[in-house]
Amino acid sequence: MTELIATEIAIWAYPDAWSVYNLTTENALFSSAAGYFAVVGSNGTLVGFACSGLEARVPGLAEKSDTLDIGFGMNPVFVGQGHGMEFASVIMDYFQKSTSRNFFRCVVQRWNERSLRTLKSLKFDENGIHAVARNGKTVDYTILSRTVEPNL
Repeated sequence: MTELIATEIAIWAYPDAWSVYNLTTENALFSSAAGYFAVVGSNGTLVGFACSGLEARVPGLAEKSDTLDIGFGMNPVFVGQGHGMEFASVIMDYFQKSTSRNFFRCVVQRWNERSLRTLKSLKFDENGIHAVARNGKTVDYTILSRTVEPNL
């Protein structure tokens, strides 16, 4: 991911309840060195980003040696327009081709029905809830995982 793209992502503004995904100064600049990559459409439009490993893991969630933690975010201009499944599928294909791990794991804020629905459509199963203290409040995340299909 280039610094220019990371800077563009840092100023994205999500509306309403999704504003919790707006970046703050402490996490405002992603880098490819930190495990982030940009998702760009065939016409060059920045569709979103994805990350793996530590960057995709919420605080307090233990690493599992056979599991790749993954996360992603879509450009807010595309959110809520039915693009989520295609976007997430492209990311899943990339991670499936690039890992030797047996499982993928994602965490999604518990209230985010759209993201939960998308992941369940991609064969993720719920495995529990993980609570994180943030700014004096508790944020509940749904933990989801799926088996990685072997590359043929």
